[in-house]
Amino acid sequence: MKHEVLNEHAGPRLSFDGRPPPDASFIVCTRNRAAALEACITSIEAACKACSVLSCELVVVDNGSTDDTIQRLSRIAARSIVPVTWMVEPQTGLAAARNTGMERARGRILIFIDDDCIVESTYLQDLDRHYSAGERCIIRGGCVDLGSPRDLPFTIKRSRFRARFTPDVHPGGFVLGCNMTMHREAAIRIGRFDERFGAGGPLRSAEDTDYLVRAYQLGIPIEYVPDMTVQHFHGRTTRDAIERLHRDYSLGNGGLCIKHAFTAPWLFRHFCWTIRSAWRELFGGYRFDSEVSLSHLPIVLMNLVGAAKFAFIAIRRPKRMDFDGISRLARPQGESPPC
Repeated sequence: MKHEVLNEHAGPRLSFDGRPPPDASFIVCTRNRAAALEACITSIEAACKACSVLSCELVVVDNGSTDDTIQRLSRIAARSIVPVTWMVEPQTGLAAARNTGMERARGRILIFIDDDCIVESTYLQDLDRHYSAGERCIIRGGCVDLGSPRDLPFTIKRSRFRARFTPDVHPGGFVLGCNMTMHREAAIRIGRFDERFGAGGPLRSAEDTDYLVRAYQLGIPIEYVPDMTVQHFHGRTTRDAIERLHRDYSLGNGGLCIKHAFTAPWLFRHFCWTIRSAWRELFGGYRFDSEVSLSHLPIVLMNLVGAAKFAFIAIRRPKRMDFDGISRLARPQGESPPC
């Protein structure tokens, strides 16, 4: 059972009763990271305060925390200067939590921020500048920098160059799910996150990558910009921790190859390139990530395991394929149809 608490500023759930919806909805999914979550929300409030041009709301989804997350959320909602809605999503998995948050959000722009990230104070000014270009449908991600110097440089993106996605690069990491934004219309067209993917799901990762692949198939542009920055405090300080995460990413990517075998066959091209790199690595070629000493070999192995696991899940437990639409992600009355 979902539990919701709205502070006095919050609007009605998915109701557009003549009042304009907010310009942007921050969606934060969390599980047992109460202290990090509070820092994340504080940074979002500071960014909202620094930008008077955009009206914002905050939607927080607690994915079954057993720490004091609920108590902290109650206090935050009571005193926040930003309209806050929080709820509990009992189904385990980041994709399920993202879906719940997306269905509740009312903004014309949806902003997904992870609970271990801190938003820079200029975030909304950057976002407003990019989204003022007039596109009706786009997914856009910003810079993800390392929050703590003690953490190893992984799950970050520091490129200084603006870029649009093409299949020449692997979609994994092109836009990171911890700092991913999109027009509401894009979300309506793409639909729900696939709950077989993502942390807490059977394939443990790649719910964001799957979303990018589906967006590309629909002709929705995917763009990386070198600002809209968040600091990522991922807390992984040892190579073993990075290696475990790396294997999870590779597991999810293997599942993607099978899921999109007929609709995005170019994913197999990247798998073949990885096999070639792994072979060369055996004879002294470059490693996947020399900075943290990651190898191509586990990528190939876990891709194969992920492909087999997705096939097994799809055959044994066919899911209701409701990923092509979000019936509860309502459009305000009078608003133009999706792009």
